[in-house]
Amino acid sequence: MAKVELKGIGKIYDGNVRAVTNSNITVEDKEFCVFVGPSGCGKSTTLRMIAGLEDISEGKLLIDGKEMNDVPPKDRDIAMVFQNYALYPHMTVYDNMAFGLKIRKMDKKEIDRRVQEAAKQLDLTQYLTRKPKALSGGQRQRVAVGRAIVRNPKVFLFDEPLSNLDAKLRVTMRAEIAALHNRLQATMIYVTHDQIEAMTLGDKIVVMKDGVIQQIGAPLYLYNNPINKFVAGFIGTPPMNFLTVKVIEKGGKVVVDEGSFSVVPTADQQKRLKAYVGKEVYFGIRPEDLEYSEKAGENAMQMKITNKEPLGAETHLYLATNKGQNIIAKTTANAAFRLGETVTLIPDMKKAKFFSTEEGEPNIIEDIKKEW
Repeated sequence: MAKVELKGIGKIYDGNVRAVTNSNITVEDKEFCVFVGPSGCGKSTTLRMIAGLEDISEGKLLIDGKEMNDVPPKDRDIAMVFQNYALYPHMTVYDNMAFGLKIRKMDKKEIDRRVQEAAKQLDLTQYLTRKPKALSGGQRQRVAVGRAIVRNPKVFLFDEPLSNLDAKLRVTMRAEIAALHNRLQATMIYVTHDQIEAMTLGDKIVVMKDGVIQQIGAPLYLYNNPINKFVAGFIGTPPMNFLTVKVIEKGGKVVVDEGSFSVVPTADQQKRLKAYVGKEVYFGIRPEDLEYSEKAGENAMQMKITNKEPLGAETHLYLATNKGQNIIAKTTANAAFRLGETVTLIPDMKKAKFFSTEEGEPNIIEDIKKEW
């Protein structure tokens, strides 16, 4: 397989419209790397530049140490799986999977061996004589993956391959793609807007926004150490809560005050927040790091329940402060809550994050390494 390197890659369309800016990414051999971000962030454009389907405006693309900027897609030794499957409707599953090998004039016995082997891996053997219209969405997607596997490429590229599937099938296909990567030990680059897919599939995640890489790292590293407010809010389900608070000094301590309650940061957080006394910052806390309490004590946050979502194993509470700021909390399913009720939540301050309110992307008030 292969190592993929993007060195200062950029994409500029006609009219000086910039879609991707100075992307520096290294995908190691056999690594599963996921590009994630909201629609229009440049992730698919970056993937298409790797595939050769988009010209590279700036920078260099290297595969196995060789520059690929001007190499045609067919000569890059990559295989791409598209969102819409891109199957030939008039061909059988077997012929769809074999087509790329046939046009390369590969020996018929070798074509048959590869197709049969891929079909077995993907549980498609019984469907080889069917045409795509006779298959379910999940089966069609497996055919598209099988077509990529038979080529035995250096790099697999996936462009939002599960977005057309229903929720249950997405979970199943996610597991199948992860198992496939473990079997093939291939270099894979996967694009998605779904951060759950990114967290569960990737060895490495590249978070993008407005064509710019925000942070790169292992899934749990990004979850625990976001570099800015965007990454903190994008990684995690439900997303991290953000409350605008004022940093004040009270009783010899640095405290953050929301207006209807105040909380005391950890000693280390207080040291970092001292420079912000008198200023507003964002107080970030994840829904799972808020504990329901029947008693009010230090760091008690009292809020009114505006909505609730019972999800079986847990309940999501939607709450509002007296100042009209909104958050979500995860609680156990067996607790009884009423709409309009005021409840007390205690944040785990060791897991809390604070972000500046400066213009641009608010950065975290910690020493976080970018990890790339």
